[in-house]
Amino acid sequence: MDMPRQVDYTGNGERAQQTFSAAEMERRQRAIRELMASMDVDAALFTSYQNICYLSDFLYCRFGRRYGLVFNGDAVTSISAGIDGGQPWRRTYGHNVTYTDWQHDNYFQSAKQLMGKPRRIGIEFDHVDIEFKNLLEFHFPDAEFVDIAAPSMKLRMIKSDEEIAHIAQMTRIADLGGAAVVDAIGIGVPEHEVALASTGAMVREIAKTWPNGELLDTWTWFQSGLNTDGAHNPVTSRRIENGDILSLNCFPMVAGYYVALERTLFAGEVDDASRRMWEINCEVHDRGKELLVEGAKCSDVAKELNELYASYDLLQYRSFGYGHSFGVLCHYYGREAGLELREDCDTVLEPGMVVSMEPMITIPEGLPGAGGYREHDILVIEAGANQPRNLTGFNYGPDHLVV
Repeated sequence: MDMPRQVDYTGNGERAQQTFSAAEMERRQRAIRELMASMDVDAALFTSYQNICYLSDFLYCRFGRRYGLVFNGDAVTSISAGIDGGQPWRRTYGHNVTYTDWQHDNYFQSAKQLMGKPRRIGIEFDHVDIEFKNLLEFHFPDAEFVDIAAPSMKLRMIKSDEEIAHIAQMTRIADLGGAAVVDAIGIGVPEHEVALASTGAMVREIAKTWPNGELLDTWTWFQSGLNTDGAHNPVTSRRIENGDILSLNCFPMVAGYYVALERTLFAGEVDDASRRMWEINCEVHDRGKELLVEGAKCSDVAKELNELYASYDLLQYRSFGYGHSFGVLCHYYGREAGLELREDCDTVLEPGMVVSMEPMITIPEGLPGAGGYREHDILVIEAGANQPRNLTGFNYGPDHLVV
């Protein structure tokens, strides 16, 4: 039986309401075309969640299949798998082709149909694995492949006014998730019940704020006791005990954009040693936010905060970098790695960047004040300002979060 390589879902329902305006999406796609011209690239094949979402408003579900977004000539076209039906066409700002499972190389045949025989193809070196690279070379034997991932990441690092407004709405929702955590905390309550209360509150508010949006990927990590020692430790069924150190981590996601609210809390009471660790971490948090201004270098911010921890003999307990860029990213994909508040990142902060301040120390079990302490705010770098604009409004510290 001769089965088709593609199926046409064009017109299967009405186009979805875009997350951003047409002018905003045209701005993003125009920037990529200018980048391609500067790199002498004839066509670009984006494959990562973050770039496909950022450039087309389509967030794919991979599930073992390949996806793509092709820039070629004047067209922008998503390549999606037949399992998704017409959803990719409805969501993509641009065109769409849908390949079937009937032949093993249908994805590449669709890519060849869209790109023809280009001399130089831009691909994402940080996303393409060895097997995929070999297959691209097989199907495009005369093409040279160049990395478009790093320069396209730099374009995403500067947020437009629409993006910042979107992130601000989401940060407001993260604060609502934090309030739901506080309301759900009680001695004997399991971690998962607290997390469920928070996630439910955020999803309901997202549905109200974006009634035409897709509801996926919002989640909460709520940790207690020893489980606070890592920033990304999964929720368990452990029950809260009096005097426990607690961590709330609220993560609403809308249209691939991720924001976070993270706070240290204590259940019922906090001992003196723990209070001291907590207050020191809040001091570092406060100082870090003061440093996030136009012209500051990421590495310099990290070095100064290192000195502050070291003055309390706590630097050895620092867990990770002091913050990172926000935008289209998630715990299972993406990251604007060029904007990290770490000693090895010399990026200079510019207006339009959105970055977190999130110091954390982990005091090992058996020592006074054992547990993981972290606070997390999201800040916008603004031109000529002597301080960033803080989008996070949730209280922190011992005066507010002994629950």
